[in-house]
Amino acid sequence: MWKPNLCLPNSSSPKMHSKPEYYSAAPVMAPPPADYYSAAPPVMAPPPSYGYTPSAYYPSPLPPSAPFSAPAHRPVSWSTDLCDCTDDCGNCCMTCFCPCVTFGRIAEIVDRGSTSCGTAGTLYAVLYMLSCCHCLYSCFTRKKMRAQYSLAERPCNDCCVHCCCEFCALCQEYRELNNRGFDMTIGWQMNAERQARAAMIPPPVLGGMMR
Repeated sequence: MWKPNLCLPNSSSPKMHSKPEYYSAAPVMAPPPADYYSAAPPVMAPPPSYGYTPSAYYPSPLPPSAPFSAPAHRPVSWSTDLCDCTDDCGNCCMTCFCPCVTFGRIAEIVDRGSTSCGTAGTLYAVLYMLSCCHCLYSCFTRKKMRAQYSLAERPCNDCCVHCCCEFCALCQEYRELNNRGFDMTIGWQMNAERQARAAMIPPPVLGGMMR
């Protein structure tokens, strides 16, 4: 009977105890330098933009915020022009012959009763007869009146208006206060009481409930 020839390698052969070449020991890594961990990280370059500019195609999504500023109040126009003296012929005649009365009534309303009509009119008359400073006095009152009602400085500044057209300026201020609901003949105290009574009156009822 035929038997296979099993040739087993000799256990004493050196090839049985030797390791293949791919089992060779790993190389020993050299330690990092002493300043490796203390060095700054490398700066990465930004990615290329490929010619895209956000402001050239779309507006900035977050525009820089402008500093906050309170909204400015626009000046209000006068109810009548400087040369509309014929709108109130009675006041025009009184101002031509006795401008101290017109100014005294204006000053009492503008000063809210702190200056009486007689005091302001007398001081205006004294300045009118002894010097030319009455224009400066009335100019100060006009500027104060414009600040109270946010009136525009027209047609020019207050000093030029009163120096060149004193009587027209007084008539314009008188008409302005009259058009704003003041009765110039009764003074500040009576006007304040009348406005207080008008504020206490309840609004009218527009009708009852319909069934």
